[in-house]
Amino acid sequence: MSWIREGELNLLEKLSANILMAGPSMPKHVAFIMDGNRRYARKQHVERQDGHTQGFDKLAETLRWCLHLNIPEVTVYAFSIENFKRSKEEVDGLMELAKQKFLKLLEEQENLEKHGVCIRVLGDLNMLPLDLQQAIARAVVSTRTHNKCFLNVCFAYTSRYEITNAVREMAWGVEQGLLKSSDVSEGLLSQCLYSRNSPNPDLLIRTSGEVRLSDFLLWQTSHSCLVFQTVLWPEYSFWNLCEAILQYQFNYRSIQKARELHLEEQGLRQLEADRVCVAQLLVHHRKSGPLDAQHLVHHGKSGSLDAKRKQEAVRSYAASREERVEGFLGALQLKRDLFFTSLSTLAAQG
Repeated sequence: MSWIREGELNLLEKLSANILMAGPSMPKHVAFIMDGNRRYARKQHVERQDGHTQGFDKLAETLRWCLHLNIPEVTVYAFSIENFKRSKEEVDGLMELAKQKFLKLLEEQENLEKHGVCIRVLGDLNMLPLDLQQAIARAVVSTRTHNKCFLNVCFAYTSRYEITNAVREMAWGVEQGLLKSSDVSEGLLSQCLYSRNSPNPDLLIRTSGEVRLSDFLLWQTSHSCLVFQTVLWPEYSFWNLCEAILQYQFNYRSIQKARELHLEEQGLRQLEADRVCVAQLLVHHRKSGPLDAQHLVHHGKSGSLDAKRKQEAVRSYAASREERVEGFLGALQLKRDLFFTSLSTLAAQG
């Protein structure tokens, strides 16, 4: 089964899609917790693995709907770190299914290039078998330059692990001298997550009737529309997706207002943090004489700053902080790119 199914919507689906797209706003990024594969298998009296296979087929169909609805980014919860606790037979089956699907993806380069699909895999790939790591890396590297639409596959992932890893990355930046400890902030942590290259989801959908996030995108969905639907994932339909989008549209204004308020508050917190850092530098300067902060401030005879010079000092400090952060994020992205490139190269040599 192809990752991206070809084919048009039927007449009624097209009409409904056009009505939705004429609404107040369409989500640009939709996340799915694809729950219910095992219950579907029990319901159909088939093997669990068949349920997971049907779940992948439904993902391919859902991606086609999203393309027709002009939704450029989709994130899916494919395999949680917690899933390693399942039986060895089931875990091994899921690893083999994932390897087959990523190898299949490599055979679909023309189709992926046609639609401009960029594949990203979010999670700790070191937890996976090497052959699966290599298949994933080849898929990621081969679609890295595509930029029309994006599929983020969360594999060997939990949100708490992602946040913990982001903290480790910031600590690494401080240890390497790329950051100062005072540069650490909510905004910087967001930029250290696996999802740093993506906007936060507008809409998160969970199927199967469960009403919890199961450690999925906890940081990123604090201002997203959350929709819980009772349908099992392999039975998901175009109309289920339309229903979820309608719920997003009904709540669009309140969601946007909350996001804007959060960004404003985050900006104010960063400004206050910069002011505190400048004040601390001045205190240190008075006690120990000239230091690297001297270029930030110009002292009067009394050693104090007037309001205008304080503002200039804060702006200068913010500019130096942003320069450090930009350099750190560049180094972090390079480290992550090299990880995938080296795995892909190893696979090609093997």
